[in-house]
Amino acid sequence: MKAVYIDRHGPPEVLTYGDMPDPVAGPGQIVVDIHAASVNGVDWRVRAGEAYGQTKFPYVLGRDFSGVVSALGPGVADLRVGEAVFAVCDVGQEGAYAEKIAIKRSIVANKPDAMTHAEAAAMALTGLTALVAIEDTLKLSSGETILIQGGAGGVASFAIQLAKHIGAHVTAIAANHGYLRGLGADEIIDYQARDFTSAVSGCDAVFDTVGGEVAQRSFAVLKPGGRAAFIASGAQPPPAPRDDVRSLRPQVGRDAEHLNRIVSLFNAGAIRPPEITVYPLSQAAAAHRVSQSRHFRGKLVLSTEIA
Repeated sequence: MKAVYIDRHGPPEVLTYGDMPDPVAGPGQIVVDIHAASVNGVDWRVRAGEAYGQTKFPYVLGRDFSGVVSALGPGVADLRVGEAVFAVCDVGQEGAYAEKIAIKRSIVANKPDAMTHAEAAAMALTGLTALVAIEDTLKLSSGETILIQGGAGGVASFAIQLAKHIGAHVTAIAANHGYLRGLGADEIIDYQARDFTSAVSGCDAVFDTVGGEVAQRSFAVLKPGGRAAFIASGAQPPPAPRDDVRSLRPQVGRDAEHLNRIVSLFNAGAIRPPEITVYPLSQAAAAHRVSQSRHFRGKLVLSTEIA
């Protein structure tokens, strides 16, 4: 099969498009012919050696994908070859930048016909992360107010729609006002023009997807008893500078239940896919340059269906 892999850490140029062995389904696994794979911010950090450093090369990147079942391993009886599915790789597994992947059947969900492979790949890890952060960790309720940092990104775009579906008042921090209005944000603050800490106060919750100084300053907008969830500040949440608020790190596992929740929200019209830019799998390096710049909106997706 064709795949994009690294044989050393470094800049985008270390990404190689070439041949790798076809995977084989083990017990409880399936093999999926991948049609689309998502590009996530963590991917370029893995490539550069800044996160989850790899000691075994060559190494195929990529954590979420959509495709069609091509083989069933021993013990798998509830799927058929030819069914369209999407998934997020198990914790510690990557390999979605490829034409095929072997993965546990238990963490795979069926893709609805109305959702394209690119859309499914774009919403898999982003949707899973947003669901765990907003519903499971922050436990956001109707009538509450939430500030979402990094509003134009894939995770934040999903989170805005989810929060509005729940019934919360959503303030988003980003420069893409029209795009975020379309997602349902009630208020948008341009971080290039205004200091969000002076424009917002008394929030019940904060969801930060940016990290760094932005994460630390986000505590200032919380009301007493408020809570904040962080996904860009490492494995542990940043310490809260106040003793009247909670700092939380969503524990994003892998399961079909959350993916099926994405499908339900999509079918109900509660969420729509983010804006998607598609690259051929062979042009993963170009996608990484855009991802690493962090100046884009929506999601970047690699396709095996275009040259």
